[in-house]
Amino acid sequence: MANIKPVSDLRNYNVVLKDCAKGSPVYLTKNGRGRFVLIDIEDYEREKAEKLLFSRIAEAEMRIQNGEEYMTLEELRSKLGV
Repeated sequence: MANIKPVSDLRNYNVVLKDCAKGSPVYLTKNGRGRFVLIDIEDYEREKAEKLLFSRIAEAEMRIQNGEEYMTLEELRSKLGV
């Protein structure tokens, strides 16, 4: 279940931060509308890494569709030393 609190609860930020745990973000509202999200640093770093990975995959797919050269599996293995 979503953990939703008014932004005014940040006056007692220790309570709000205690409710923010890995996999359990705290959604802050302002004037009854969603405004901010507090997330655990590990969740933030994971989401950031996923976003970078997806952007690189999309870039690679675009290059393939545009006919740009890409490495064969053998070239990749050779480059990685596998």
